[in-house]
Amino acid sequence: MSPISRTTRAALGASVVTLTMVVATACGPDNSDATGAQTAAPTAAATTGAGTGTPGAAPVKLPTLDELKKWKFEDWDKWAQQNVITPAVQGFWDLQKILKAKPYKPGPAKEPSGQPTAAQPTAQPTGATPSQPGSQPPADNGNDPLPKVVQEKPVPHPYAKNFHVNGKLFFQDGAQEYVCSGTVISDPANPGKSNLVWTASHCLHGGKGGKSHTNITFAPAFNSTGVLSGGKQAPLAQAEPYGEWGAVAGIVSPTWADEADPEYGGPWSQYDFGIIRVANPDGSKKSLEEVVGGSVPVWFNAPRDQISAVSSYGFPAGKPFDGMELEHCDSGKPVRHTIDPSRPAMLTIGCNGTGGDSGGGWFATKDGKQVLVSDTSIGGNDNTWEAGPYLDDVAQHALEYISKKTK
Repeated sequence: MSPISRTTRAALGASVVTLTMVVATACGPDNSDATGAQTAAPTAAATTGAGTGTPGAAPVKLPTLDELKKWKFEDWDKWAQQNVITPAVQGFWDLQKILKAKPYKPGPAKEPSGQPTAAQPTAQPTGATPSQPGSQPPADNGNDPLPKVVQEKPVPHPYAKNFHVNGKLFFQDGAQEYVCSGTVISDPANPGKSNLVWTASHCLHGGKGGKSHTNITFAPAFNSTGVLSGGKQAPLAQAEPYGEWGAVAGIVSPTWADEADPEYGGPWSQYDFGIIRVANPDGSKKSLEEVVGGSVPVWFNAPRDQISAVSSYGFPAGKPFDGMELEHCDSGKPVRHTIDPSRPAMLTIGCNGTGGDSGGGWFATKDGKQVLVSDTSIGGNDNTWEAGPYLDDVAQHALEYISKKTK
């Protein structure tokens, strides 16, 4: 499994080219990880793809951590203007494209040169001895023993209203169509009227030397009534009760954009989050949150000891799943998984999800309410566990910027 993509491409026409916003931020001494994990400083350069910047815009050099703490909205905006996203083409996605779309499935960790390629080792902390496929990482360097596997279960049809915030994400990487998953999140600057969807960076961007994916589209409550379940065929409109919401702007992690090898998990996976802004397919101003009937707030810098249980949601498309069902793993308290000890340890749960799960929301409970604490990023070759990024100040500032930008 691993950076598990749940991307399903849905197309939405938009006449204006809008920004793909790449935001970097960092954790200061007053916002340190409660478990002692440290936030890495932003990388030296992060782009959303060569040739996609605003013509004539002066290059923006990523600041040092101390400089970044002082950035104002105008600084983020200047940085964002170096990168743009092409709005999805209206009518691009049809049922056959969606059914043939592949789940993004990079391996858990890059092989050392000269090693066989039949199986990738589980991602390990820097300097650790590589484990054999399917084995547990050592319980040091920010790693805990892997939890017991939990079997994914389909959400019953028709989905209850509170599950409609979950959706299938479609996109193109070059000429190939892929699928991921996403979640409607609350927009701090537009309460009750959010058009924001949380997913994984690898569902939006090709990583180091790459560029933004194209025709990125979100279909909330995909196949809610089960019209495509069990190999059944039906008009696509019946499987998409709220239509296809095309991305018109987005943010990916600068760490992902600057470092990532999209075929493998790695230290960049510890910041594998992304956010898109979408537009109503009927051209009206009614927001995604208003249409689906809700959104999920994001809990940043959540004390790990207060995340007592996690439920992950997504549309796994790798065998034995077919990508048509909204599946969930109701796990216990997440454990830590670290690749680079200088970055916050990832949240890890036992789950047998496969490719297509990527980007799907991880839900916990705060003050009696459902909140999002992570998204599916990587997992083991044996499909027994999944890991998602710990959402610290980097992710929080990314949301704050795109929220204010779209107000």
